[in-house]
Amino acid sequence: MRSRFTAFATGDRNYLIHSWHPRTRPAELDLDTAMRWYRLDIESTRGGSPFDSTGEVAFTAFYRVRAGQAGTLREHSRFERYDGRWVYVDGSITPS
Repeated sequence: MRSRFTAFATGDRNYLIHSWHPRTRPAELDLDTAMRWYRLDIESTRGGSPFDSTGEVAFTAFYRVRAGQAGTLREHSRFERYDGRWVYVDGSITPS
């Protein structure tokens, strides 16, 4: 989760696509260049140990837009092991 947040923060589209499960990854990924992601708070985790094949992360990500407005994104994300590595499957956004 933290590496994907960093990829969003730095605009690393290739890493985001590579770390997305092929079953659910979008054909294209457009990142909003006006958003500046600056903080990630992990609220809870379930699974995701070396002995698990699935894991879940609930988090809040903080951002600012060019106009100086601040916002948050709260999501409950699901991950799976795929070819020996953790990949993002999907997530549900929680209203802030």
